[in-house]
Amino acid sequence: MKNNSEKHYLGHRKRLRNRLIQLGTEGLQEYELVELLLTYVLPQSDVKPIAKELINRFGSIKGIFDAEDEELKSVKYIKDKFISLIRLIKELNVIYHKQIALEKPVLNSIEEIAKYCMARMGCKMEEEFLVIYLDSSFKILSEKDFPAKEFYFSGTVDKAIVYPRTIIEEALKRKSYAFILVHNHPNGRLEPSEQDKILTKAIDITARGVGLILYDHLIVTADKYLSFKKEKLL
Repeated sequence: MKNNSEKHYLGHRKRLRNRLIQLGTEGLQEYELVELLLTYVLPQSDVKPIAKELINRFGSIKGIFDAEDEELKSVKYIKDKFISLIRLIKELNVIYHKQIALEKPVLNSIEEIAKYCMARMGCKMEEEFLVIYLDSSFKILSEKDFPAKEFYFSGTVDKAIVYPRTIIEEALKRKSYAFILVHNHPNGRLEPSEQDKILTKAIDITARGVGLILYDHLIVTADKYLSFKKEKLL
């Protein structure tokens, strides 16, 4: 019975993988995608009940990926290996979007930069403020370290402490030509606050004073963004 049971699991997993290859993610239900993910950390178990419990508990794949470690561990058989795997997938997704954004000037790729920032900080529960420095061709400045280092502030759930002078000093140190400001809104609303507008204006004026260009300021959530430049706020 044990051998027959193991063959059943293997056959089921093979069918899931074949459907994924042939039809893409649309060919599987959401819990089946989680099943496939679980097979990499629980190769000898029937993972369908675990996948269904994860979906039921957290509501979606996004919910699973955004859950805290201890919340995930409250599901039977979920251990550090699974948590490490989903964290790795999230980080690889961030790097993937960043490398796309690195390929061309921001004049043609602000959408890609926004996607990268949404992946990196759109789901954060605290507000973060990121500065992306650009060269004279308006391409993201690359560094020897992989992936390219960036400059950011982290704050509370509704405020990141940002110092315009520090941002400008860092730009001069990196010999950048321009830069983009990015921050997330954990509340999911894209509308810039008065503080956002005042801070952007202050940084813009300071940058112009030393010959730097504030190219744009993006506000991001998990799945959308606002550009100060497109909204004519900059």
